[in-house]
Amino acid sequence: MIAAQAKLVYHLNKYYQEKCQSRKAAISKTIREVCKVVSDVLKEVEVQEPRFISSLNEMDNRFEGLEVISPTEFEVVLYLNQMGVFNFVDDGSLPGCAVLKLSDGRKRSMSLWVEFITASGYLSARKIRSRFQTLVAQAVDKCSYRDVVKMVSDTSEVKLRIRDRYVVQITPAFKCTGIWPRSAAHWPLPHIPWPGPNRVAEVKAEGFNLLSKECYSLNGKQSSAESDAWVLQFGEAENRLLLGGCRKKCLSVLKTLRDRHLELPGTPLNNYHMKTLVSYECEKHPRESDWDENNLGDRLNGILLQLISCLQCRRCPHYFLPNLDLFQGKPHSALENAAKQTWRLAREILTNPKSLEKL
Repeated sequence: MIAAQAKLVYHLNKYYQEKCQSRKAAISKTIREVCKVVSDVLKEVEVQEPRFISSLNEMDNRFEGLEVISPTEFEVVLYLNQMGVFNFVDDGSLPGCAVLKLSDGRKRSMSLWVEFITASGYLSARKIRSRFQTLVAQAVDKCSYRDVVKMVSDTSEVKLRIRDRYVVQITPAFKCTGIWPRSAAHWPLPHIPWPGPNRVAEVKAEGFNLLSKECYSLNGKQSSAESDAWVLQFGEAENRLLLGGCRKKCLSVLKTLRDRHLELPGTPLNNYHMKTLVSYECEKHPRESDWDENNLGDRLNGILLQLISCLQCRRCPHYFLPNLDLFQGKPHSALENAAKQTWRLAREILTNPKSLEKL
């Protein structure tokens, strides 16, 4: 048993060194190329409208606010200033969303975003995004990369297609620190010893983002309340949870397997599903020793089996907001197909670790 486990870990480490590292290097190169173009577009936007200040800055070899969706798809979060005159309200009526309401006694004119406040006093995510989309469209025509960048037209999101190869979504957002959403108040679960009080305090201090992007309720249509609402996102908090042991290595292997074998019709799986399942696996295996390098194979298998289970049940709950289903809106046939492919992959890795050389 121990020999089989060691063999799997050996091949996974080899896979990590060869396939995962080359994936990372290729994506880093793409990010540099993409960020040059996006920065140029955002510079033009800022000239036209100083309220939209580019927050795409490089720190320690990473770009703040940039999320890799897949090797050809990225999201850049553009942090807006001055949320101060609004109250953050998440009463659970819109899973995964919250609203920003003008604080009592505050005048609209006190807000930097006065013309985007609705009659009932809400700061409308849709109105801000609509204005931003217009500005980006104008900036694309003026910027120095105009020959290689186009707006993606069939969406209310702000998306750029670069060199006909990459798609980047630019999402206006507010950073919320020092508060924690009521809809995530159940976390951490009282009977689970992970992640421990110090890490919990760090994660909650990291806070979350409110994104201006489409949020669909179960019927797939957007009500006016939803179009004014902001989507909760916990990227930095999630990253902090995955520090230590082989957690990040495990996620890197899962992302690489996804890119190479689970990029399927209907796009049932993305990197975020993988990240979510690693967090759940941390709860199931709360001891730090469970995440020693020599347990990498066991953790990976556990996550792949959990993924198959989620795909078969057609439900993958968001880690911090379990009422939110990350498979919502995905075609059932695509989820079934992904379950079969994941099962093949898991069986191959488990029964024949050497097969990782070809995967």
